[in-house]
Amino acid sequence: MNNKSTYLTVKDHSVSGEEFQLFYNSEYDMLETYPQPKSEKLSEYYKSDNYISHTDAKRNLFEKVYHLVRSISLKRKLKLINSFSNSEKNLLDIGCGTGDFLQTAIQHKWNAFGVEPNVQARTIANAKTNNQVFDVDKLQTFKNERFDVITLWHVLEHLPNLHFEIKTLSRLLKPDGRIVIAVPNFKSYDAKYYKNFWAAYDVPRHLWHFSQTSISTLFSKENMSIEKIYPMTFDAFYVSLLSEQYKTGSKNPLKAFWVGWQSNFKAKRSGEYSSLIYVLKKG
Repeated sequence: MNNKSTYLTVKDHSVSGEEFQLFYNSEYDMLETYPQPKSEKLSEYYKSDNYISHTDAKRNLFEKVYHLVRSISLKRKLKLINSFSNSEKNLLDIGCGTGDFLQTAIQHKWNAFGVEPNVQARTIANAKTNNQVFDVDKLQTFKNERFDVITLWHVLEHLPNLHFEIKTLSRLLKPDGRIVIAVPNFKSYDAKYYKNFWAAYDVPRHLWHFSQTSISTLFSKENMSIEKIYPMTFDAFYVSLLSEQYKTGSKNPLKAFWVGWQSNFKAKRSGEYSSLIYVLKKG
């Protein structure tokens, strides 16, 4: 604990109402959720009808807007992975949720597989992908250096054994392959504005909270480096809506839009967007 200090106390607003500490790890320039739930208890914190990535629900305007934005994001994600000059098109999507990105990739000639621990989400995803989605144990049976592209869309922050998982990613990636990781950025303006109400802390489901330095440092241990960083500008608005609800009891769309706009505007100079996409390669 010598290199760690308390950064914030944050409440689980969506499921348990419990409070957790965020410790700042100076070695990696990242935050760690404490205490971290034991593995057998972690799934309890995902049991909510409002955990939108595990359902295809469109019950209200907020969820309908979420799915509209997701459809736009799918096109951008596909364009990104298509930009890599790989001779083959073997894709692994870890934490694939209900399988929309995986389905899109398969429709565009990718030989794609998914991994998803949530049974409900995995069932929905398999119906879309002709049973190409597996439980997490499957990661240990894939052969080494199999995939041209491995994607984790807002997933790395959920993985308990962080260093082991990064080693696994490196093992499964071909020498000229790419890992694409999207994660929230606790150094963004909206994170600093909302502080302990910032929805992207999402404790204790988010176990780690990354900066650009932490992603670079963590993956350098596996001889991987950041090739490119892309902003996720929609996230500032989505996160601000939820943060407003946690802070005031209402989504306050006009206020949330203003904070999200400010966050993106300030990030044009600083590079610290609400969420960032990292493209990593070996060497």
